[in-house]
Parts: sequence; C-alpha cells; structure tokens
Amino acid sequence: MTAEVLENALEKVESHLHPEGSFDVDAHEVPTGREEIWRFTPLKRLRDVHKDAALDGSSFKVEADLADGVTAQSVAAADSRRGTSGFIPLDRISARAWEAATSVYEVDIPEDAVVEGASTIRLTGTGTDHATAAHLLVRAGRFSKATVVVVYSGSATWAENIEVVVEDGADLTFVTVQDWDDDAVHVVSQRARIGRDAALKHVAVTFGGDVVRSDSTADYAGPGGSYEGLGLYFADAGQHIEHRLFVDHTAPRTKSHVVYKGALQGEKAHTVWIGNVLIRKVAEGIETYEENRNLVLSDGCQADSVPNLEIETGEIEGAGHASATARFDDEQLFYLRSRGVSEKEAQRLVVHGFFNDLIRKIDVPEIEEKLLTTVEAELAKNVLREAAL
Repeated sequence: MTAEVLENALEKVESHLHPEGSFDVDAHEVPTGREEIWRFTPLKRLRDVHKDAALDGSSFKVEADLADGVTAQSVAAADSRRGTSGFIPLDRISARAWEAATSVYEVDIPEDAVVEGASTIRLTGTGTDHATAAHLLVRAGRFSKATVVVVYSGSATWAENIEVVVEDGADLTFVTVQDWDDDAVHVVSQRARIGRDAALKHVAVTFGGDVVRSDSTADYAGPGGSYEGLGLYFADAGQHIEHRLFVDHTAPRTKSHVVYKGALQGEKAHTVWIGNVLIRKVAEGIETYEENRNLVLSDGCQADSVPNLEIETGEIEGAGHASATARFDDEQLFYLRSRGVSEKEAQRLVVHGFFNDLIRKIDVPEIEEKLLTTVEAELAKNVLREAAL
C-alpha cells in the first residue's frame, strides 16, 4: 500500500483533542483556557505568545556537534523543506511560530548511512525580552541509522515547531532535553512521519523552565513502521510541565509503545500528561500501548494524567493503556531502613530506581550520565534536603 493510497483511504477524524489544522493564524481563536486542549495550561504565564506578542525569528544561538556523515544548516524558510512531515499547525501558537520563523534549521542523515555516536544540537535562548519563533526539521534518509540530540538552555520565551521525517527502512533516535533556566517559557509542536518498515525512538526529557508545553504527533507513511515514545520529567515548586501525545495509526501492521515517567516536588509543582492513540479503520494488525507513571515526592504537588484510546477497527493485535500517580512506596522505604539505610539514602535509591529503567531504554550513552546527575541535583533541591533536617 503506497503513501498516496493510504492518504486517500484515510477518513477525516474530528476530535476535541485534535482540532482541524490551519496555517492561517486567524483560523485559530485566542485560547481562553476553557478549551479541552488548553484547560491544563497556565495561559497567563505564556507572556502573550498565544495572543499577539511579537515573535523574533533570530534571537537565539545554535551550536552543532555532528557525527560523521550528518549535516546541519540554517535555510531560509521560503527555500526550506518544511512541511514534508505533513505538519499543519493545530493551534494559534504553532501557526504564529510558522508565520514568524525566518529560517528552518535542517538536520539531514543521508540514505544508507549508519552513523556512530550522537549528533548534538544546542539551542540557547538569549533572554526573555523578545519571544522567539523557531523551526527545526530532522530527516533520516532511507535505510539510515542515527541519533540526534537537541539540548535547550538559557532564558527564553520560545515558540517552536519541530518536524521529524523517518524515511522507509530508517532507524532514528531523536532526543530533546529541556535544560532551561528557571524563567524560560517553551511551547513546542512536534510532528513525526514514519515511513514503511521504519523506526523512530522519540525521547523527551524535561527538567528546566517555568512553563514547558510540548504537543507531539506521530503518524505512518506506510505499513510496518514503529514508534517508541519515552519521556522523563521532574517538576519543582511552581513549575508547569505539560506533555501531550497523539499517535495516529494511519497504516496497517504498525506499532507504538509510549512510556512517560515524572516526579514532582515543591509547592504548586504541576505536571500534565495527555496521551491519545487513534487506530483507524485501515490500521489492521497494529499493536499499541501507552503508560504514564508519576511519583509525588512532597505535599502541594499536582499531577494530571489522561490516557485515551480510540479504536475504529477490531482487527488489531493488541491495544492498552495505564496511568498511576503515587507517593513514595512505604514498603520499599521500610525495607531499606530496616537494613540500616538512612532515610535520605533510601529516598534517593527509590527515586533512582523509578527512573533508571527508563534511562536505560533511552540507550544514548552521551546523555545517560547527565540524566542521572540531573536527577540527583533535583532531589537535592527538596527531598534530600528535607530528609536531612
């Protein structure tokens, strides 16, 4: 079944979780917070990027450390290949970022290339005085294999669109690390298209920032494609971290597996995870599972977790979802304390155990040690400090 045949076979699906897309900014009303897709987001803290704040397409720095064979360049928006993933803005911020971005940063992995090591792109905000509009496109050519890591840091008000194109037979690991300063606001819309018999491991790591809202969509350009979505986040006092995912099974014999884990500590720490999987009529023989786990480390936190599953055909291999939010496991703590482990060390071990299996699944040595160190630093801000008092 060709991509063109699949496109013609897909029926329009109306969903309150996924409104109709448009490149026209005026087609998207200014959100009020009463809409389903905005009801969890603190709009007053977005510095008016959802309204009419001016967006600057050049107020950031880019550094690239590329593995052999991988290329990256900034291309004028009019001359770029943006839109090749099927990207269409689904909300006002995304449409405004599309309109305001003056260039597209394109990362390209050539066909048949098997790339050793990760290619790292570092995007640094230069302040919150001006809102930034950015656009990133990552393309993995046919039968290639590579890892691309994008690291965000500094201060910024950042409205961004990201496209990931994984062509037939390719295998791409794509990682984003939100390591912002405490005052940063980042609203990003991502779109991934996975080709025939291709595989995408999509990893989202979020620690920094005041408000971070990520909306990710993945679909399939042919049968046999695989999507693995992994997420790790840690929210501190006052921080809002929101991940929204939509996996659209648009082809038969495709797979998706989503696992997101988060920890919260401090007054008014807030995390949101919205997962949705749509299995269309043409998507026979698919397999899918999504899960979200949250660990609450102190009082005053809130974790919202909403899994959704929409099924239009019964001819599937399997589908399911799970969600859980809990405090420290008292039995685990008691077991460790009864064997002479201090309360501080016991709590540290439980949290590391919570995250370690997910970090191993990411399987990117270049950032694994960084993640473990950052988890330790986050714990020291609150949990370990309180245990020591």
